[in-house]
Amino acid sequence: MPLFDSHCHLDDPRLASSLDEVIARAGEADVRRMTAIGYVRSLENIRAAIDIAEAYPDRVFSTLGVHPHEASLYDDTLEQAMEALASHRSVVAIGEIGLDYYYDHSPREVQREVFRRQIALARRLKQPIVIHTRDAAEDTLAILREERAHDVGGIIHCFSEDADFAKAALDLGFVASFSGIVTFKNAKAVQEAARVQPLTDLLIETDAPYLAPVPHRGRTNEPAFVYHVAHAIAALRGISLEEVVEASWENAHRVFRLPLPQIT
Repeated sequence: MPLFDSHCHLDDPRLASSLDEVIARAGEADVRRMTAIGYVRSLENIRAAIDIAEAYPDRVFSTLGVHPHEASLYDDTLEQAMEALASHRSVVAIGEIGLDYYYDHSPREVQREVFRRQIALARRLKQPIVIHTRDAAEDTLAILREERAHDVGGIIHCFSEDADFAKAALDLGFVASFSGIVTFKNAKAVQEAARVQPLTDLLIETDAPYLAPVPHRGRTNEPAFVYHVAHAIAALRGISLEEVVEASWENAHRVFRLPLPQIT
């Protein structure tokens, strides 16, 4: 049963320092594919995820995006560099981008403007979008609607809202990707969203090295642990693990616009 970790930060030092071992453990857990998120902070690190994808062709794909924490760093030069690199064969989305009103590392008005600019970039490039949203549900949905993000669609990553938000996002062309949060005892709203989300519009991810699922909570997360996310969702829905794994594998390929490989 091949698994697809739709969102992980392989350039984070906690994983990058032993990346061969991390990728090997993923393979042993039948995680055949993963998307390395390009957390762009500057021109100097803009290729970090792409370089990793190049080192593990057909196993790792990449994205490009400026996280809302770093929105204050966004400028025309960075945008132009992202646009030039987006045609790289490994790049499957623009992200993660969005709004984070929990930490407010960048002013909210700056976050909103940069979010809008990156949606426009994704639309020019005809690339799907990977969305980060925290404590900003209303503004996230409003901006997606106003900026016609439905034209390209994408993913609400590390889903942490409720079923109503998931439905509203899906109406705008955005599927929900569930992380280790769905295994946490007190994450009732997220669990309910995972239970009722259409199986055709559901992805799984680790967000490694963050948010390790039960039974690994407290450890450094890694792609090999995405199995536990699938297992938790299957239990919540009362269906087989195979159904969740197969659906999430096919859904990831559809959303990232990748051809389905032959499984051997």
